[in-house]
Formats: sequence, structure tokens, C-alpha cells
Amino acid sequence: MTATRSAAEPVGSSFRPKARLGFNTRVSFSDDRGPAQGLRDGVELFTAAEALGYQSGWVYQRHFDHYLSSPLPFLAAVGQHAHRIALGTAVLPMRYQDPILLAEAAGTTDLLVGGDRLELAVATGAGAAFDAVFGAVDTDTRTEARRRQLRFLAAVGGATLHTVDGPGQGAPVGTELKVTPHSPGLLSRIRQGAASIDSAVRAAELGIGLITGTVLHDLAEGETFGQHQARVVEAYRSTWRERYATEPPPVAVAASILPGGTAELRETYAAYDAQRRSEGMHASRPKGALEPVVTGNLPAGVRISPVFHGDPDAVAEAVLADPGIAAADEVVLFLPPAFGLEENVRLLTDLAATASAFGWVPAT
Repeated sequence: MTATRSAAEPVGSSFRPKARLGFNTRVSFSDDRGPAQGLRDGVELFTAAEALGYQSGWVYQRHFDHYLSSPLPFLAAVGQHAHRIALGTAVLPMRYQDPILLAEAAGTTDLLVGGDRLELAVATGAGAAFDAVFGAVDTDTRTEARRRQLRFLAAVGGATLHTVDGPGQGAPVGTELKVTPHSPGLLSRIRQGAASIDSAVRAAELGIGLITGTVLHDLAEGETFGQHQARVVEAYRSTWRERYATEPPPVAVAASILPGGTAELRETYAAYDAQRRSEGMHASRPKGALEPVVTGNLPAGVRISPVFHGDPDAVAEAVLADPGIAAADEVVLFLPPAFGLEENVRLLTDLAATASAFGWVPAT
């Protein structure tokens, strides 16, 4: 998307200053550099972002391809090199998680990185693509994902999962079994990765945070991505206020914001936008990644986020005019998956220089 502002979406007082600026990386690797170098580059990316003042860094879980498949050990490693930045997952699909093992790994990771930095966004919308690998279930994937999510939230919160009621169970009768190690504040840092209004409402009903991604569902005819994103955020906040009579936690939204300070960069970012328009969410793949079966043709009511690219001043103006970004407390930059470490650091640097227009102040 060329960075121009629509007259129908003027800049106004509804724009929330951004308390945090983050980024989302798939920690990808190419055939010629290999996975070990990709992981090392990922760690270095987090340390560079922290030095630039970014408050959060997020990773995406993707199985069986040239991307990060196991986020928690990676974030535990990052936490030994970057010491302030929040470490998040966006997202973990709950359909393919064992909720108790995930709670154990999350508690361990959170304590290793300081006990107050891990932020887990989980999702309950998933297809059945990997059932043959992870095992089929007796119900539909969404119902199963939601069941596992509830079990996970209980485990992270320190609930008793089982009371020993007979011999041979590894502990005396009456022993309450809970996940250990327990990180007391972790439950307050769990979010729902929402792609629809229904999912955002569910997050509020569960009492957890919210992050929206670069794909949204159930758009009305003629509705822009940003307009629907703003409705998703408002549905979450209004449900939260009605249920708890308190202000909801800060909301994060993912966005593709690519300010180009040189003609060469603007050309690169325009090419990425063109690829994203034609290939959708499968655009920008590292060398050797699987070729997608699905193209840019999306089902009715489904949209991917626009790409804000161009001159930095024009990009800032367009971002300020976007209703979805305006509604958020935190913006999470979606990094093109095929970008290498140098390209990503350059993009993070340029966005940090632009983001003062959004009311953002770097962490020190």
C-alpha cells in the first residue's frame, strides 16, 4: 500500500500514543545459511532491537518449514543476551500444544528470563493440516483448541490439576498436583491472538490480553482492514469493561510499516507489497522454504493487513490515519520473513526514527 492518507480517515484525537513498540519475526533461515545461523541471527536481532529502545519482540511458531518451530527454548536463549525487552509468542496455536507441558515450559522460560518478561499469545483458530502428525481428535479443531487453552490457563495460574486419590500415582494420597516451576505473574501476561470480533470477545471473557495479527476474518463488505481491526479492539475493550468494571490491559496490533529513507529501500518495500498483494500471507519466503499451495486469493470476509511503505514522512502520516493502529496501545512491526539480519536491523532502525510521530518513547 502506498503511504497516503484517505480523506475518509482523518487524523484525530482517537489516536492513542503508543506506549510500546515491538516487532514480530519468524526467525527464518535459508538453505545456504542453515538453521543454526538463523537462530543466532534471531538472537542478535533481539539484542539490536533492545539497543534501539524497542519494548517487545515476538516470534511466530511454524512447523515443518524454514522457520522457528519451538519458540520457548529460543526465547530462553534470547533472555540470556537481551535483558530488558519483553519476549513474546504471536502466536502459539493451541490445537497442537499439550497444555500441561506448555505450562511447564512457559513457567521455566519465564523464570529463566527474569520472571516478568515472557508474554504468550495463543490462538484457537487452526485448520486440520497437521492432524496426521500430531494426532486427530474426536471433535473439531476449534473446540479442541479452546479446551486445551482453558487447561493451559488453569495450569499457568497454579490450579490443582489432580489430587492423588490412590496408590501408584507417584505421591501420597491427597497430594495436589500443580505445574512446577510456577511463575506467579505469568498468567497476567497471556494474550489471545485474535483474528475476529468473536475471538476478541472471548479474550475479554477469559480475562486475558489481546493482540491482533496481520490476517482478519469476518470483514463487512466495503470495510477496510484498519476499520475492522478497530472494531475488534473496541469489542474487546467494551466486553472487558462490562464484565469487570475496570480498564482492560493494553492492546497490541501487528502492522507492516516500512519507511524507506532511500530510493533503493522504497523500491524494495514496494516490491514486497506487490508480492504480498499477489501471494497474500505466503509472500516473502527464505530460500528453500516450502512452496505454498494457497495463493493470494482469500476467502470472502478475510483480509491481510496493508503494507505502509514509502517516504518516512508519508508512512507516518498514513499510519496516523489508520483506525486500527490508532486504537492500539502497542504496535508490533511484522518483519518480512525473507529479510536477513542486516535488512531487519535497518528496518527496525528506520521505524524507531519514525515512531516518535506515534507518541512513542524508546526504552532506556
